[in-house]
Amino acid sequence: TQATVGFIMKNILLEEQKMIKENTNQINTSEGKEWVRNLLKEQSAVVTFTKINGDKRVMTCTLNEEAIPKPTKTDTISQKKVRSIEEDKVCTVWDVNAKGWRSFRWENVKAVEFSISGDENDD
Repeated sequence: TQATVGFIMKNILLEEQKMIKENTNQINTSEGKEWVRNLLKEQSAVVTFTKINGDKRVMTCTLNEEAIPKPTKTDTISQKKVRSIEEDKVCTVWDVNAKGWRSFRWENVKAVEFSISGDENDD
């Protein structure tokens, strides 16, 4: 039934959320990077990482095209071709709060938190 499928999917997502938070070294793998990118294409998530200068940064970000402004010729970072440079080392995302493009190094990610409902304000 639909209720059973929904319950199973919720449990799978809960396990994925637990895994991604507890095993952050698995994020810096091709599978982990793909998983995070796919998550960010669907919804926003909170990514905690260490900046190059050593500071801790907590950023709510997304790759969901509905939440990102349309590309312009003057804003080159908004163009997908530019954002894909070094994507095996760096992930460029839309910072929901700062309303601008930011990036983080995969190797410096400490946690990825997300909501099952897709709304990070749900508790």
